[in-house]
Amino acid sequence: METVETLNEGLKRNYTLTITADEIRKRIDQEVAEAAPRVNMPGFRPGKVPAKLIHKMYGASMAQDALNKALQEGVQKLLSDKGEKPAMQPEIELTEGYELGKDAELKVKFEILPAIPEISFDDLKLERLTVEADNAVIDEKIKEFATQQKSFDDSEKGHKAENGDLVVIDFVGKVDGEAFEGGTGSDMNVEIGAGQFIPGFEEQLVGAKQGDSRVLKVSFPEDYTVPYLKGKAAEFDVTVSEVRIPRKAEVNDDFAKSLGLESLDQLRDLMKGQIEQELNGLTRTHMKRKLLDQLADSYSFEVPSQMVEAEFNQIWQQLEHAANHEEDSEAALAEMEKERDEYRAIAERRVRLGLALSDIGAKNNVEVSPAEMNMLISQAAQRYSPADRQRFVEYLREDPMMAAQLRAPLYEDKVVDILFEKADITDRAVTREELEAAIEAEDDSIGKHDHDHDHDHEKKDADSKPKAKKAAAPKKKAAPKKKAPAKAEKKSSDE
Repeated sequence: METVETLNEGLKRNYTLTITADEIRKRIDQEVAEAAPRVNMPGFRPGKVPAKLIHKMYGASMAQDALNKALQEGVQKLLSDKGEKPAMQPEIELTEGYELGKDAELKVKFEILPAIPEISFDDLKLERLTVEADNAVIDEKIKEFATQQKSFDDSEKGHKAENGDLVVIDFVGKVDGEAFEGGTGSDMNVEIGAGQFIPGFEEQLVGAKQGDSRVLKVSFPEDYTVPYLKGKAAEFDVTVSEVRIPRKAEVNDDFAKSLGLESLDQLRDLMKGQIEQELNGLTRTHMKRKLLDQLADSYSFEVPSQMVEAEFNQIWQQLEHAANHEEDSEAALAEMEKERDEYRAIAERRVRLGLALSDIGAKNNVEVSPAEMNMLISQAAQRYSPADRQRFVEYLREDPMMAAQLRAPLYEDKVVDILFEKADITDRAVTREELEAAIEAEDDSIGKHDHDHDHDHEKKDADSKPKAKKAAAPKKKAAPKKKAPAKAEKKSSDE
C-alpha cells in the first residue's frame, strides 16, 4: 500500500492511498477460503466446493466485500502509521472508474483532534448561591400540594357551575353538522379552568346547572393531532349530568395519613428534603455555568470544523422545529437567520468546551463504570414501551456514537465535580427569586452559553421553544401529575 500526504494544514489532513490489485486479489482469495466451508452446492459435499467455482458463482459480491474491507483496513493502517486521531469518521472516496483487477486509488480526508493546552486551575473562583428551605417555603409548598389533591362534593340543587367546579357531561361533537369519529362520549369530567380542553370549551360551561343542555362552539387548533380536524370549527351538543364543587383542602395529620404517612411532621420533613434537593440543583446549575464560562475564557485552540458543523446542524434543527410551531413561523425563521453566525459561535464554543472537559477528565482518570452505564441505559429505556425497550438497549450497544451521547452528561458532571474541588468557592445566602433571576440572566445573556449536554440555557432556548397548546376537547388531556412526597421508608440518602 502506497500513501501520499496531499494536505497538512492546521487540523486538516488529506491523503491518497493506493492499494495494489495484488493486495485486493489476496483479500478476495481470503474471503473465498473463509466462505468455502459454509457453501452448499448440488453435486458437492458440504465444504468441498472448489474455490474456482465459488469464484465464478459469488466472485462479484465477494470482490465488493473484499474491496470494502481492504479500503477500511488501509485507512486504519494509515491512521495507525501516522499516529493520527481523527475528530470524526474520515471521508473516503474511491477514484472514479475503478475496475476490479486494477490498483485502487482512494482519497482520504479528515480532521485531527487538536492538542489541548495545559492551563492552571489555581485562579478558579466561584460563588455558591445558597437558599434555605425555611418553614414558610415548606408550608407554602405543602399548601400548594394539598390544593392539587383535589376532591369534589355534590353541589346543591340548582348550583351554577363556576370556575374550579367539576362538570360531568355527555356530549356529541359535530363538524359541518356531521358527528365525527371520537367526538362522542358520556360521563366526561370537565374541571372548569383546568385548561385540559381546547380553548373555549371549558369557559362555555360556566353557569351550567345539572340537567342543562348547551351547544358549545369551538375551533380545533391548527396543530391538532388529528389531521382532518385541524383548524375546523365544531359544535358540541352537551348535557350536564352533575355539577360538583371542590372540597377545601385542610393540611393536618389526617391529610398526611391519606398520603400513607404517619403525621403532618413527617410530611413536612419529606417536603423539606425535596425542596432542598431542588434548591441544591439550582445552586449547582448556576455554579456550573459560571465555571464553564471561566473555562471558555481560559481555553483558546483551533477546533475541528466538521465537529462544529455537526453541532451547529443539531442546534439549527432544534430551532427550526421550534420555529415551525410558532404562530408566525416565517417571522421566527427569519429571526433565526439573522442570528445564524451567533448560533455557529455557540456551536464552536460547545465543541471547544467539550474537548477541554474530555481532556481534563482523561488526565484525571475520570470514567463512567459499566454499572453506571447500565443504569443510564435502563433509565433511558423507560421512555419506551416495554415492547421497544429491548430493541433500544440493543441499538445502544451496537451504536458507539449513541452510547457516547448517553454517557456524556454523567462524564461531564464528574469532571465538573473535580473542578469544583480545585476552585476557590465562597458561599452567599440569597432568596430563591434571586437565584432564579441569576440563572435567567445567564439564559438571556449573549455569548454566555453553558456546555451542558441538554443545553438548557443556550441562547433563546426558552424563548424559541413552542408553547404547549391545549389538547382538544372532548378528549381529556393527560395532565401532568405532581409528585407526591416520598414515603418515609423510601427517603433518599441525601434527605
